[in-house]
Formats: sequence, C-alpha cells, structure tokens
Amino acid sequence: FSALPEAPEPSLLDEAEWRLVKKAAPWTRRAGLQVVEINEKFVLMGGRTARAPSTPVPIPGDSQVWSDVWESADDGVTWTQIAENGGSHWAPRAYFKCIVLGDRAYVMGGQNYKVVAAPGAGMQGGGGPPGDAAGPPPGIAGDAMVAASDFFNDVWSTNDGVAWRRETEHAGWTSRAGLSAITFDGALVVLGGSVNDDAAILAGPSARIYHNDVWRSQDGANWTQLAEHAPWAKRAGAALAVMGDALFLFGGECGFLADVDGVLPYFNDVWRTRDGARWERVTAEAPWPSRPGHWVLPLADRFVLFGGFRPDETGIGEDNPVDMWTSADGEKWSLLAARPWSATTSADVKYDFAAIVSSSSSDSSIYTFGGDRETFNFFDPVNYLRIDNDVWAFGPVRHAHGVEVGAAV
Repeated sequence: FSALPEAPEPSLLDEAEWRLVKKAAPWTRRAGLQVVEINEKFVLMGGRTARAPSTPVPIPGDSQVWSDVWESADDGVTWTQIAENGGSHWAPRAYFKCIVLGDRAYVMGGQNYKVVAAPGAGMQGGGGPPGDAAGPPPGIAGDAMVAASDFFNDVWSTNDGVAWRRETEHAGWTSRAGLSAITFDGALVVLGGSVNDDAAILAGPSARIYHNDVWRSQDGANWTQLAEHAPWAKRAGAALAVMGDALFLFGGECGFLADVDGVLPYFNDVWRTRDGARWERVTAEAPWPSRPGHWVLPLADRFVLFGGFRPDETGIGEDNPVDMWTSADGEKWSLLAARPWSATTSADVKYDFAAIVSSSSSDSSIYTFGGDRETFNFFDPVNYLRIDNDVWAFGPVRHAHGVEVGAAV
C-alpha cells in the first residue's frame, strides 16, 4: 500500500463541539440499534432495552428486543414511527447492521434475546453480585434463567423504512451478531462478528465463536467470500471506515472480562485493505485504549474515534474511555480536546450506540443515537436505567447573531 496523502490540519475538529439535539426521543431507550439516512431522513431501528432486574434473582442481560422503525426529517429533533415492533418485516434484533447501498438500506445479522434454565440451576447464593463470596458463581444468578439467543444471517432491504423485502433468509456467511458491515467499492461488505451469548457475562450454555471472514455482495442476496481467515485476529465489535480507496478496521473484542493476568481481550490495532482479500496492518497498537462498542467515522477528511466500553478493575463496574481521537491515516493519532457527549466522567460515555455522518443536515456533523452505559453488575437495581434515547451532534459550533443555537428539545 502506498501512503495516503497528508490531510490538512484538523482545524474544524479542534473547534468542533458536542450539542444535545434531543434529550428524550419518543423511541424507547435502547442500545445495539442502527440508524441510516434514507431520502434525507434519519431512519432508526431495532436494538435492545434492558428490563428492571427480576427479584430475588436477576436474569443477566434481561432485555426487550425491537424491530420498530422511526424516522426524523429535522436532524433528530422530532420523530415519527413508521413500522411497528414485531411487524411483518424482519424479526426483532439487536447488535445487527444496517447500511445503505444505492437507494436501499440493508438490515443484516444480529440476535434476539432468549433464555433457558441456568447451568447449575438450584444453586443458592448469598445475594451478592456474581463473583462475590456471598453470591453465586460468576455469570450464574442462582437458579435463574440465562441467555440462549437466536442469531441471524438473513438480509432485508427497504427504500423508505416502511416496506421491507427479504433478500435472503440465509446469507453465505453464518449467523452472527456484533458483525461489522459497510458499503465499500460499490458493494456491501460484512466481516467478523460472533455467535452464542457470552458465558462469562450471561452464563449462556455455549461458548462464543468468533469470526475473521470477509464477504461481499452487490444485492444483499448473493454473497462472495473474499477471505476465509483474514490476517487480523477473530473478533466482534470492530469499527469500519472508508478513507480514499481503502477500507479500515479498528479495534473490537474477543471476550468481555480480563484474564487472570488482568489483560482485557480487547483490540486497538488498525488494518486496511483495498479489496477485502488482502489486508495490511497499519499499527499493532494505536495510542487509544483498546475497546469494543465504539465508532470511527470520517469527518473533515480525518477519522474520528470515540465511545466504547472498558470495565473497571473489579470486572463488574465501568471505566469507559473519556476520549476522542483523530487520524488522517489510521497510524498517527491525535487526542482531541473535546470529550464525547461532553462527558464529565466515564459513566457518561456510551457504547453500542448508533452513529452516522449526516449528508443532508445543515452542517457536516456526526450524529449519535441512544446507547448503553450499563455495567456488568446485574444486581444493581438501577443499572438497567443506564441506556439512553437521546440524540447528540458533534460538529461546528452553530451561532445566530453571536448566540449558540440548537438547544436540546
């Protein structure tokens, strides 16, 4: 690969700020959702909403999963529901992908939330959180139920968010969630992801299986495998972005909890390709902390990386990265002064949110929608409330007669 041309100094990014567009949208708080632009409107869909913990024993990850669709014609300020949850289109799901190719948006992959009796059902803990001496073993909530979700590899498309067409019930790639997908070189590209709920967190009956395959399609129905095993490690939750004629991959995870040496199974490497088959490692360790649940988006001819999840030293709390990074080439990175969502602490930082760079808004901005701030402490009675239904924008400061505009509604 030849070096990408140097981008101009990121003056726009240095001056960019976060603004709250909508504090509480009418769609239910959710994470693992998707948003695209269709016909100059934001179209939001799917995701999961955590339920209040059951008593006396909570169900890890207990969630309502969605297939409803909403649209906004005014950059996220007002919203109208255009498809009901559980309708005749695709099944409710989270941690899927929706990307636009031509005049159609394509939904693919993801998972629902389903439970079975926990392994070791009937064990009685002392009421503490998983891993605590007074509680049940890690991930096993006494004699409760645990996750055993269904995973999807179907593909659906729409040109308006209302009428959906199933392109295939089973794509060439296997069922998975946490997959990465993007439009690149005139086609849909899908790579990575995993199947099965995480046993360390949700105590599912099967271990997660990770992927590092790469697939391409021009219609969502017919898929060609570009790489059975790409040179980057198998993972889920990687971010993708296109710059020039290259596709870049950033970070991700192959598990959620640290090993006995305290090492998290997260990545902060960067890779790039021009054809999906041949990959070059740009950097083995970028300066930003490793993470899943983040986004990388192109703005002002540079990559902007932000958001994501990291647990604290206990493994059940959070230490989410309060940082934003920018790069022209994926190798050299600069830390921005701005903090994501104007965060004051790591508890304000989201993961598994939706994000886009709007092509139809009144300015060039990154928009984010919803997202997760939960910890892995399912015994925390208010943990489930740390999922959002807000809309934010990051971009140039907007002024009218010297006064900032765009206050949250």
